[in-house]
Amino acid sequence: MSRWRIPIFRFARMQTSAQVRMNEPDDGNTDGPATGVVTRSKPKAKKPSMYKVIMLNDDYTPMEFVVMILERFFNKNHEEASQIMLHVHQKGVGVCGVYTYELGETKVTQVMDLARQHQHPLQCTLEKA
Repeated sequence: MSRWRIPIFRFARMQTSAQVRMNEPDDGNTDGPATGVVTRSKPKAKKPSMYKVIMLNDDYTPMEFVVMILERFFNKNHEEASQIMLHVHQKGVGVCGVYTYELGETKVTQVMDLARQHQHPLQCTLEKA
């Protein structure tokens, strides 16, 4: 039956994330019992870095294909997709969306794979926002 018991000293060692602050009298007398306050500090989650998915213009990919890509992979409606496509066509480059690195990388890969399947030279890159 003793093998199922957890010794108290092991339980106290498991609480390593707690901070203990001892309150001692201001007069320097440490003869009395000290009291402790246990506070748990929550780790602060850092926001992930954001990345822009950039589409580059070329003279061979049809405009309707670019609109279809924007609607399909970037969840743009037809109006937004058309505006982004025209911006890319006129300026040579345009932002499709801003995502975390993993999500942006996935979207770039999806766009590039579909463009290659349809034999279009469409280029899409990832850039830190």
